[in-house]
Amino acid sequence: MISMHIFWLALIQGLTEFLPVSSSGHLILFAKLTSYGDQGQAIDIALHIGSLIAVVLYFWQTIRTMLQGLWQNKFLPNFENSGVRLAYYILFATIPAIVIGGIFSYLGTDWTRSTKLIGIMLIAYSLVLWYADTKFSTAKTLKEMHLRDALLIGFAQCLAFIPGTSRSGVTITMGRFLGYNRAEVAKFSMLLSIPSILAAGIVAAYMVYTGTEFARITMAYQAVGMSFVFSFLAIFLMMRWLRFATFLPFVIYRIVLGTALLLNAYGVI
Repeated sequence: MISMHIFWLALIQGLTEFLPVSSSGHLILFAKLTSYGDQGQAIDIALHIGSLIAVVLYFWQTIRTMLQGLWQNKFLPNFENSGVRLAYYILFATIPAIVIGGIFSYLGTDWTRSTKLIGIMLIAYSLVLWYADTKFSTAKTLKEMHLRDALLIGFAQCLAFIPGTSRSGVTITMGRFLGYNRAEVAKFSMLLSIPSILAAGIVAAYMVYTGTEFARITMAYQAVGMSFVFSFLAIFLMMRWLRFATFLPFVIYRIVLGTALLLNAYGVI
């Protein structure tokens, strides 16, 4: 039987993972504002794995091109090949997140699950996204990307370890600062999520098989399946939206939600 708890979590994760609104922030808030309680890290990551499967399937043609290029060039960094170049850029851009993620894992992240902090981050980064999206060029494509740009986007991704920031939000924002087309930088942001989520999934698997969250394994399977469905739908709609529209609706949503959270945190509402 499908758990309604998992259904709502998967709905939130699927619709917010690839939108610049912070999926982790929404999941934490869901736990705080409902009677379900905190779903735990293993379920959090299971939801992200569902999103991982969705992004792999949606961008399979691009991923296949990268894999074919790597195989044909014996995994050597031949940047003349577009598939190899994109694959290595994603790899290099992931390294900062692995390092910072390891530090956060060692130090603990309980302090990041504060409603006040999430509210502040939602508002602050919405303003940065709005500025980047309205003041900078939209001409560059991934074919024009240089290693420097990929690394800058990778370092920006590290900010997303603070809930409310949004991994897709900060990577898209950095891409817009660098002058990339909205749809192109959104695509790179989604592809960049693959190694990060995969690494987190390995950690989750270790947690499950060492027994720390074994009781949640059935719920985790449900979370993966439903998150996949909602994530694929969100990617499909997002990529079509960006063909003709801006990020303004997401900016407004973040400001409204962040303001409401701060008012609630300080007892105003």
